[in-house]
Amino acid sequence: MSRPRGFADLAGHTVGVWGVGVEGSATRKVLDQIGATVIAVDDAVQEDSSVLQTTNGGLEALQNCDIVIKSPGIPRRRDDVLALEASGVPVTSATGIWLAGTDRNLVIGVTGTKGKSTTTSLITFMLRACGVEARSAGNIGLPPFLSIDAADSWTVLEVSSFQAVDITDAPGIVVLTTLGEDHVDWHGSLEQYRHDKLQLTRAEGHHLTVVPDDPELLLHREEIGGELVTVVETDPELSTALGLVGAHNARNVALALRATACALHRTIGDVRTATLRLAATFEPLPGRLTLIHRTYRSGLTTDFVDDGLATNPLPVVAAVRSFPGRHVALIVGGYDRGVDYRLLAQGLADCEAVLTVIAMGEAGARISDEINRRSPRITTMSASDMATAVTSAAEVLNETGGVVLFSPGAPSFDHYQDWRERSADFTKYATQL
Repeated sequence: MSRPRGFADLAGHTVGVWGVGVEGSATRKVLDQIGATVIAVDDAVQEDSSVLQTTNGGLEALQNCDIVIKSPGIPRRRDDVLALEASGVPVTSATGIWLAGTDRNLVIGVTGTKGKSTTTSLITFMLRACGVEARSAGNIGLPPFLSIDAADSWTVLEVSSFQAVDITDAPGIVVLTTLGEDHVDWHGSLEQYRHDKLQLTRAEGHHLTVVPDDPELLLHREEIGGELVTVVETDPELSTALGLVGAHNARNVALALRATACALHRTIGDVRTATLRLAATFEPLPGRLTLIHRTYRSGLTTDFVDDGLATNPLPVVAAVRSFPGRHVALIVGGYDRGVDYRLLAQGLADCEAVLTVIAMGEAGARISDEINRRSPRITTMSASDMATAVTSAAEVLNETGGVVLFSPGAPSFDHYQDWRERSADFTKYATQL
């Protein structure tokens, strides 16, 4: 079939839904409502008997569909995905279909290696502070194609690299926060990851692309699409008022201000004033440099900070740099997905903080090895589990006070279902102390 311009184009067609997680389940509901015939397939065996397993008849069933809507979790260049397309069945995404059929001028897309969730929540907050309806959607929460109350409401769409690769229609404004290294196992290489991440900026339709004045990011200018808007300034004062920590958050605030001002055709000053007036009501997202506990002992203060969403090297270094001059006991590690940790080790070596690293899991062992090679002055320790890691970190700071910083630099899949479960574990042991 031809490229759908919204879900309505799929009415009466046989549509495969490949992957039945949060987005896939929502997709099935929408397709049922419009009268499509749905073939549901998942890589894992499901309790729902209507869902076929990919390797047990599922792939064959998808070959009989008019179009297949793929979950972001299924790699775009996996052999069976490529084979399905080669057989003549179009493979796309639910978010891509939604963007093709919605008013792009009321959508702000946010992507980046780090900072995209915080920036998404900031833009949503600023739009509301300016008196317009807005919601956060996409990778940060609910799929964007679920119901929205008002036709003139804004959608601030967080887009992962998994999602960006399948998007063909650009939001009216795209914000690119950073461009580092992540998900190399899914994309196949660092170069492919960056190319796929930047696909959102190259999608069809006139749009603004708002980026920070970052020399490393702008090295990839030729791969960045859209009308470029470069943000030079940061806003540490407003960032502090919003309860955010670190220089990178001051930059996220500045990006959000510029994007909101462009969206509403208002001055940055007007948006800033409206935001500052309500700043005390902003709730920073969990797992992003969130202060969860503070202890006082013998005149010393120890802060326990959860940065559990820092699953790649770039935000870990940024997090440590948020505490210059303090003794930081950094807990790292988790599932090893093949990321090159040399830049993380070098970045930590260049930080001003006094640093002790407590490493967990296979990724932690690799991080420790790189640190020991490049910066012998940083003390490294190993821990078998979160309880041991938190206890060891607190003991390191007994004589100095400082910051117990959980910023893992790796995913949680080795021992936890997701990052929330892992951060909850950190919070549990931190508050017990």
